Amino acid sequence: MILFLVRKTLWAAVTLAVASVLVFAALEIVPGDPAQVMLGINATDEAIAALREDLGLNKPVLERYFSWVFGMLQGDFGKSYTYSVPVNELVADRVTISLPLALLSLLISTAIAIPVGLYAAARRGSLADTGIMALSQVGIAIPNFWFALLLVYFLAIWLQLVPAGGFPGWEAGFFTALKSLLLPAISLALPQAAILSRVTRSALLETLGEDYVRTARAKGLSRRSTIWKHALRNAMIPVLTILGLQFAYLLAGTIIIENVFYLPGLGRLVFQAISLRDLIVVESVVMMLVGTIIVINLLVDLAYLWVDPRLRHRRS
Repeated sequence: MILFLVRKTLWAAVTLAVASVLVFAALEIVPGDPAQVMLGINATDEAIAALREDLGLNKPVLERYFSWVFGMLQGDFGKSYTYSVPVNELVADRVTISLPLALLSLLISTAIAIPVGLYAAARRGSLADTGIMALSQVGIAIPNFWFALLLVYFLAIWLQLVPAGGFPGWEAGFFTALKSLLLPAISLALPQAAILSRVTRSALLETLGEDYVRTARAKGLSRRSTIWKHALRNAMIPVLTILGLQFAYLLAGTIIIENVFYLPGLGRLVFQAISLRDLIVVESVVMMLVGTIIVINLLVDLAYLWVDPRLRHRRS
């Protein structure tokens, strides 16, 4: 187990190092001068040069890269060109929206997908199974932003059950703030639930064909007990893989939904930083998200060991 964690930690460090090079290089070759964007098209060359020096943009590329990396290692992610505040403060303000949104979306997605996938697998080939698979295919095909617009129209404008957009802040009350996250969470969750339900069904059907499942049935165990006590746990590895990927996506890939619902989260922050050429914000937020995804993948690997004891023996 210790060797496994050491190996995973080393791979995580290598991945972060490669990601930092790729992120920095990708933003360096993007056309446009941040100083020019901040000062406008009527700015003089002298003003632009002075601002570039103040922001450190006139330093050599390698010097800026290593300064940025060493700063991150010390917990200093730099200072925003646009907002003139530390990036840490910007991220801390926005993550209080994006993280609860991602967790709520994942909770809704899992609560829908696992039972639906189990139901479809238990009734393989039936009309219910066919209908569930058809609906899940539709859910995968529909873009989440289009589904979000439908939810806004029916639930917010027509029925007026929930707010159409915006975020009042957690200081307005937990349930008031949570209510404003409900529509975007559902918009993100349903397409993910469609994917997860199909994976759950496929994994469970594969497990139901194993010898130990047939043996349990031959001993007189009911189909329901066989699924819940024997098949489900062994079918959870691909499900956990998808859950980890979905949480990473929900945390890092909510730019469109946050703009549809006008939520000041991480996705909207990255979108605004790209528009304003605030490179330090984009670089730092992307690296934070990369680090978060690596940690999630490590937790998923550890969850494999908990779900399947055979893997623990192999690691040993």
